[in-house]
Amino acid sequence: MRPENSVAAPYLLEIKNLKKHFPIEKGFIISRVIGHVKAVDDVSFFIRPGETLGLVGESGCGKTTTGRLIMRAYDSTSGEIWFDDCRMGRVNVAGLEKKQLRQIRMNMQLIFQDPYSSLNPRMTLLQIVGEPLLVNGVARGSELQDRVAELLRVVGLRPEYMVRYPHAFSGGQRQRIGVARALALHPQLVVCDEPVSALDVSVQAQTLNLLQDLQKDFNLTYLFISHDLSVVEHISDRVVVMYVGKLVEHARTEELFYNPKHPYTEALLSAVPKPDPRLRTAPIVLQGDVADPAHPPSGCYFHPRCRFCIERCKMEAPQLREIAPEHYVSCHRADELTLAGVTKLAATAPAP
Repeated sequence: MRPENSVAAPYLLEIKNLKKHFPIEKGFIISRVIGHVKAVDDVSFFIRPGETLGLVGESGCGKTTTGRLIMRAYDSTSGEIWFDDCRMGRVNVAGLEKKQLRQIRMNMQLIFQDPYSSLNPRMTLLQIVGEPLLVNGVARGSELQDRVAELLRVVGLRPEYMVRYPHAFSGGQRQRIGVARALALHPQLVVCDEPVSALDVSVQAQTLNLLQDLQKDFNLTYLFISHDLSVVEHISDRVVVMYVGKLVEHARTEELFYNPKHPYTEALLSAVPKPDPRLRTAPIVLQGDVADPAHPPSGCYFHPRCRFCIERCKMEAPQLREIAPEHYVSCHRADELTLAGVTKLAATAPAP
C-alpha cells in the first residue's frame, strides 16, 4: 500500500539528466582510464501511468543502456530516476540501497530481446515463470503451480506446458513465456527491450496485440525500446528519439510521425516501409558515419551528417526545448525548418 500522506505523482517514471559513461582503460598490469564512452549523455523524459513510451534510434544510440539504467542493472554516472512506487511512494531509483532496490524491482520488470538466450534451458516453465514468486516469497507449493498456470493462460499458453523445457517451444511461444515471467509479480512498469525484433512478422503482430491486451487488463505502463518505427507507431502513445546517447526529439506519436522537427527524425521516418506498393519514396541517405560516443564532435552531435547544418550547430550544443505542447526537440533550427513526416513523404510519391 502507498504510504500515508503520499500523493500519487503525475508521472510513473521521470528521468532527469541521466548519464552513463563507460571508462576506457589502457594497460594490462597497471591500467588507467584514458577516456569515456558516453553511452547515455544527459537524457530526460517521463512516462505517465498506463501509457506506452517508445524509445527509438539506431543501433548503439544508448536505448538498451537507458533501459538497464532504469532497472539499475547498471549504476548511472549521474542523474535521477524517479519512480512512483505503489508501496514506497516517489523514490529516486538511482540512489536506493540494495534492500530498497529489491522491493522496487517487484514493480519494475524487464522483457528481454532474445527469447532464446533469456530462458534457462535447464529449467521448466514452472521454474522459470514461478521463480520471481518463489524468490520474493509470494507463493509456494500448490499455490505457486496455480499462479503459474494462470499466468500461462493469460499469455495464451496451455497450463500443462509448465512441465516442459524451453527447447520445446517456438520463438513466439518463448517470448510469451518471457512476458508471463515479467507479469508474475503484477508490476507497474515493464521495460520491453526490443521484444519482437527476433520474431517473424506474423508473430510480431501477435505479440504486440498480446502486450496491448495485457496493458488494458493489468493497467501496465510500458517503456518500449525498438529500432522499428512501424512497430513503435502501432503501440506507442509518445515517442523519444535518441542519437549517440542524446535525446533529440520527444513528442506524441502522431505529432512526431506527421510533423517531425529534427532532421534525424525525418531521416528515420523516410526509411519506414510503406504498406502501399504504389507509394514510392526515396529514403533520406545520411552522409558520413555515426559519431563516435567516445569522441563526439563539438556542438550538435548530428551536425556532420545534417544537410541543414549552420556554423552555430558546429560550435554550440543545442538544448532540449519545448516548441509545441509536449513536443520537445534538440535543434537550433527547429522553429524555421519544414520537414517531411510520414504523410508528407507519401504525398510526394509519383502517380501510378
